Amino acid sequence: QLQLVESGGGLVQPGGSLRLSCTATRGTLDDYVITWFRQAPGKEREGISLIIIREVGTYYRDSVRGRFTISRDGEDTVALQMDSLTPEDTGVYYCAAGQWGSGWNANQYGLWGQGTQVTVST
Repeated sequence: QLQLVESGGGLVQPGGSLRLSCTATRGTLDDYVITWFRQAPGKEREGISLIIIREVGTYYRDSVRGRFTISRDGEDTVALQMDSLTPEDTGVYYCAAGQWGSGWNANQYGLWGQGTQVTVST
């Protein structure tokens, strides 16, 4: 079964950048929608960016549009380039694999990575 592993989180100052990676093992990304979710302290998990692998279609929440870029980075990896980070971007970032139509609903996703912490602070 497909497994996902996130990497690239860390501590960054406001205005800085980070690049997260979601790497798939034991399977191919070709048939999935890959979505990045984040969970801020005390808040629900929120989908922020997704890519439909076969169509190379990308979608963003308003809160990250223009600052974050999702892309396929090789056969087995989906990247999330995050620029102009603010403290409101702090949280645990997860990637998840779902079927076409899963959208932003976390309950529609059955395959998750373990998450990577992003902290934006001075």
